[in-house]
Amino acid sequence: MSLQKCACIDTLYTELPWLERFQAAKDDGFAAVEFWDWRIRDLDATREAAEKAGIAISGFNGDADYSLVDPTHKEAYLAYLKQSLAAAKQVGAKSVTIHSNALGDGGIVVNHYDELSDTVKLCSMYDMLLDCVKLAEEAEINLNLEALNITTDHVGNFLKTTQMSAEICRLIHSPRLKVLYDVYHMQLNEGCICDTISNYSDQFGHIHVADAPGRHEPGTGEINYTKVIRHLEACGYTGYVGYELFPATNTTDAVKAIMEHA
Repeated sequence: MSLQKCACIDTLYTELPWLERFQAAKDDGFAAVEFWDWRIRDLDATREAAEKAGIAISGFNGDADYSLVDPTHKEAYLAYLKQSLAAAKQVGAKSVTIHSNALGDGGIVVNHYDELSDTVKLCSMYDMLLDCVKLAEEAEINLNLEALNITTDHVGNFLKTTQMSAEICRLIHSPRLKVLYDVYHMQLNEGCICDTISNYSDQFGHIHVADAPGRHEPGTGEINYTKVIRHLEACGYTGYVGYELFPATNTTDAVKAIMEHA
């Protein structure tokens, strides 16, 4: 059985007005959509557009200007996450995505925290996540912790391996905290995609897909996505596969490639 597909409508369907992207994604066969920054969207209108189209909203980013690895950010991080969880409930989303470091325009890592040791960063992240899951459990919204590539798009990001993401989720052991496994990011950082899926897919809450290099649709780079999707299924993954990619030419051609490699 094919996994359900989710379109990132901040990278796909950008030629259309925001509220028209939901129906377009539904018409193309996507089961859900996701996006990045909830603060710039009319959440009530967004929910109405999704419900009218009959498509789910998987989630969006939930941490914005604050970092899990900075112990001085704890109060502000938790306060903002609480707002994000409320926004998820308002729009009807099931999850929010969180990261180790604050991200600026274009995904630039705002602060590399070179003055902090890895020990401080890791302990701060663990400490904050313990409180994050309490908020998530209360709100009944999932958190997806995403590692990012440090070679191309997010130089200076602390969380860069699937192993660290999965192990910290296992230690915290909350059903509301899972890993967002981004195949593109992790191909750049660590490779060994199928072995990684075998080892850690029990902790996966969401998948992101883009080919590497280039961050375009499957078939434009070096990743065998037909094999990757089949292996996710074989390992028991049942969540969404989110296509967070930039079309090499246009959305129509990108969607055709997505469906061919699913």
